[in-house]
Amino acid sequence: MLFMLKAHLEKPPGVSNKEFYGVWKQESEAALAAVKAGAIKVIYKAAGTPDVIAILDLPSVDDLDHAISNLPIWKLGYSHIVTKIEITPLRPYENWAEVLKRLAEE
Repeated sequence: MLFMLKAHLEKPPGVSNKEFYGVWKQESEAALAAVKAGAIKVIYKAAGTPDVIAILDLPSVDDLDHAISNLPIWKLGYSHIVTKIEITPLRPYENWAEVLKRLAEE
C-alpha cells in the first residue's frame, strides 16, 4: 500500500539547535536507509518550511504504525517536535480511471 506522509517539525522552546538538528539528522539517516530498502519511495524536505513529505510503500496500515513508532524521533522521545502529521492512503490513478468509466455511464 502506498501512503503519503507529511510531517511538520518545530523546535520546542528550551531545545538547543544542536539537539533539535541532531535528532533530525538521525531521522534523516533512518529515512535514507528506508529509501534504500524500498519502504520509502521518495522523500522530500519542503523548501522554506520544516515539512517533510514522503511516499511510503508498506504492506498494511499496521506496518505504517510500526514504521512510524520505530522512527528515531519517536524512539528517542522527541515525538513532540513533530507537531502535525498527515497520512493519506494512495491508490493508483489507473484504478480510479476505470471507476470513472463506469460512473460516467450511469
